[in-house]
Amino acid sequence: MDVGTLPIRVDKSHLITIGERLYTESVELIRELVNNAYDADATEVHVTIDPQEVRVSDNGLGMDLDGLREYFTIGTPEKRLHPRSPKYHRLRIGQFGIGKFATLSACERFTVLTQRADFAAEVLFDKEEWERAGDRWDLPLRRLPADPRRSDGTTVTLSRLRRAFDPAEVERLLLESVPLRAPEFAVFLNGRRLVPLQLPGHRIPILEGTAYGPIHGEIVVLPAHLASTSDMGVEVKVRQVTVRRELFGMEAWGRDAARIRGMVHADFLPVTADRSGFLRDSAEYQAFGAAMAGVIEEVRQTLGRLSDRKERQRARQAVREAFRRVQQALARNPELSPFGPVAFATPEPRTTGGGGVVPEGRRPEKGEPEGAQTAAGDREQPVEAPSTHGETASLSAPAPQPRRRKPRARRLTPNAVVHRTRLGESGVTIALDHFGPSGAEAFHEGTTIYINKDHPLFLRQSRRRETYTLHLARLLTQEISLMKDPRSPRQAFERQSKLMRDAFVDDLA
Repeated sequence: MDVGTLPIRVDKSHLITIGERLYTESVELIRELVNNAYDADATEVHVTIDPQEVRVSDNGLGMDLDGLREYFTIGTPEKRLHPRSPKYHRLRIGQFGIGKFATLSACERFTVLTQRADFAAEVLFDKEEWERAGDRWDLPLRRLPADPRRSDGTTVTLSRLRRAFDPAEVERLLLESVPLRAPEFAVFLNGRRLVPLQLPGHRIPILEGTAYGPIHGEIVVLPAHLASTSDMGVEVKVRQVTVRRELFGMEAWGRDAARIRGMVHADFLPVTADRSGFLRDSAEYQAFGAAMAGVIEEVRQTLGRLSDRKERQRARQAVREAFRRVQQALARNPELSPFGPVAFATPEPRTTGGGGVVPEGRRPEKGEPEGAQTAAGDREQPVEAPSTHGETASLSAPAPQPRRRKPRARRLTPNAVVHRTRLGESGVTIALDHFGPSGAEAFHEGTTIYINKDHPLFLRQSRRRETYTLHLARLLTQEISLMKDPRSPRQAFERQSKLMRDAFVDDLA
């Protein structure tokens, strides 16, 4: 039996079709060329776009004749065998070597002009001529004299364009898919240097270990006013290049997900041929997903704390304004005050954001909960009474009595907003805290007024500053009216109505 050989052939048009499908967007070709310059130890890459041509020029190591042969070899193992660049020891990005064929999906020809030391040459790749050559795979190469005025490097020019390149779209892609933060590396687009975006907000550093390599990077929680559904999620980078953005389940967070941005580097992740996704069934990606689940949980908790902090700030402002108005109403209606006469001008009250508030002049007793507090002042005040001669006479203080335990506020959550001040003869405390959606809207114990932040009406009215203050004032006047021990609910409603009217009378004038 005769044994022979069977040659394997690849149709040229099929090779171009493969390249076109690997790079579905023409702008991705520019990304590929810039990343090739990075692999070649370039410190500067200049991308020039005009209607007639696109040019990508770098000052990297350039190529000699062997380098050109390597450049036009499909699937060369060079970058896998030598994953670090020779000069700056960069972890190389390119892998497949088919990008130059995909380039022909956007133009009819491209030229490669390169110089390395005393070698310089130009290679012309014309799609029509190459296909007409049949089985010949050779490309025309023209040797050039080395130009000492030009540094080493490579320039790739795309001409006879079949697609238009939008500079804004090219900039967007390059900002997220080339290693702009790498040292000794800069990219210029039409003469302007591209600078990575610096997002404002709360920054969370990331450093996680897996069996396959480290995960490092940073996630940013944007301020609420900068939240946007554009470019949501976390950029996952492999070898300095963004492969894709991932939400890691944050899409279930609703509007809060629009505040999350960031990037993580995981160079061990296996990517698809076009570098637009990951091999999700791989053990490497499974380990990555497990590590990122813990990271995202930390982000969720941080977002909750930041949201609570902002809400506490809004609540403090609303409580101060509502209390000022109620104080004004009590001063105008002293007969409605359960605290004695109230002056218009009082010292600035103190508002805090936690439950551990203790009145001035007293420290927590041993064994006392940190969140406990007295609701009235600690000192007895001298009492004045009218004399029989029409003059005011001071009554002496009664004989010392055993100190009576004052009513204490119940233990509060760490995110409670507590506002305390002095009204008339009493210390008054207002506590905004979580008592559950089915809990009372407001209630009081002694001179401490509790307001339920979980109540549906509170959640609705607190969204706007105007209704927030009005709602708090309504609850405060309600509880103050009940403190007066009314003979009937109608009497309490009438007192509350009068206090509310006088609290906002200036707005009605």
